[in-house]
Amino acid sequence: MDLQRWLGRATHAIQDWADTFGPYQPHPAVLVDDDRFGAVFEEFTGRLKDNYPFFHPHYAGQMLKPPHPAAVVGYLTAMLINPNNHALDGGPATARMEREAVAQLATMFGFDTHLGHLTTSGTIANLEALFVARELHPGRGVAYSEDAHYTHGRMCGVLGIKGHPVRTDSRGRLDLDALEELLRTGDVGTVVLTTGTTGLGAVDPVDHALPLAERHGVRVHVDAAYGGFFTLLAGADGPEGLPPEPWRAIARCDSVVVDPHKHGLQPYGCGAVLFRDPEVGRFYLHDSPYTYFTSAELHLGEISLECSRAGASAAALWLTFQLLAPTPEGLGRVLGAGRRAALQWADLITASDVLELYQRPELDIVSYFPVVEPATLTGIDTTSARILANGMSSPDPVFLSTLKAGREAFTARHPKIIADAEGVRVLRSVLMKPESEHCVEHLHARVEQLADDVRVAEARPRL
Repeated sequence: MDLQRWLGRATHAIQDWADTFGPYQPHPAVLVDDDRFGAVFEEFTGRLKDNYPFFHPHYAGQMLKPPHPAAVVGYLTAMLINPNNHALDGGPATARMEREAVAQLATMFGFDTHLGHLTTSGTIANLEALFVARELHPGRGVAYSEDAHYTHGRMCGVLGIKGHPVRTDSRGRLDLDALEELLRTGDVGTVVLTTGTTGLGAVDPVDHALPLAERHGVRVHVDAAYGGFFTLLAGADGPEGLPPEPWRAIARCDSVVVDPHKHGLQPYGCGAVLFRDPEVGRFYLHDSPYTYFTSAELHLGEISLECSRAGASAAALWLTFQLLAPTPEGLGRVLGAGRRAALQWADLITASDVLELYQRPELDIVSYFPVVEPATLTGIDTTSARILANGMSSPDPVFLSTLKAGREAFTARHPKIIADAEGVRVLRSVLMKPESEHCVEHLHARVEQLADDVRVAEARPRL
């Protein structure tokens, strides 16, 4: 795509539409001449250089990447109108686009019926799911794994319900024995299962947890904010294929959250929440005396805790889905490239003398640590931090991130390491960009060299 060409077409298309309503005189209070704007724009673009190169495959740190050009064009085009998808009158066209895009997400998860909408983030989407859970099970708490996103505990506090962290197994997944013990108390009304933790990309066993929750009469909410689109690889052929059972089981859960601004190629912020039972819409009922409607159709503001929401987000997602649909043949190819890259890098690390896998990747997150002598948590922690810093400042930079692992979690995976600290930083790389598949060998070689450089520097006698 020629982004500059289509951005120009976007401005012309909106101006042509605006001209159909007749001419008007812009108010002088908002007029800015090009010379004045040019000076400020130069400073603005200069300040934007204080960013990491999220677009580049050498950036293998956090869950950050630029949106697809189609999403950029869709967002900007709709933003020039600036629709608000809270009420149908605020954005008739983008409200329809939102419904159509959300229906595609529901189909992706296998929902036969659904009620859902876009949100500004996965955090807000999870808040809405837990809000409905509270209304359906008043006085009962929410269970989630210790490795689930921290916002679940925070949202429980916001909603005034008790959160119950559940221990995880040696792969970072919710421990079913611990969950069953908790459910026997009757204190829990909802279980949150995570399909792709943000730390390690661990996938909770939804297919095994769901019947356990059903026996105890509790709801099941799936936090798939990060990993949801990987359902497109469930049962796929090739190394990128995932075991289908956990992903297929989502269709029988009560609600699910996914973030299109992660693997859906969208700009921030674009989350989504979907409920399998449309009847939960009754908990959103409200009456706004100053909002008028030109349609009797249920509008998106009546099924959302949020009020104003950018219709441009819906437009961007809709346009992207027309080109790269949430199907195995569409976005699945993008997810597959990142998954193959993660597995390839894991194999290279396994064969390395200077790096060791922390845990084999389930999705597209690779976790690893430097081999140090003596093999202690403090040594690993210090060396990981130096590799991270040296990588960013190198003439041939590579951008990583670190993950703090607790002593018990680390030693469960690597019992031979001397546990001389309460926790340790390990290196972590998220290979979200499909271009990472073509850059894995370079990334691996650079990190190995950085690790070796730190080892050599540490071995030098201090004067």
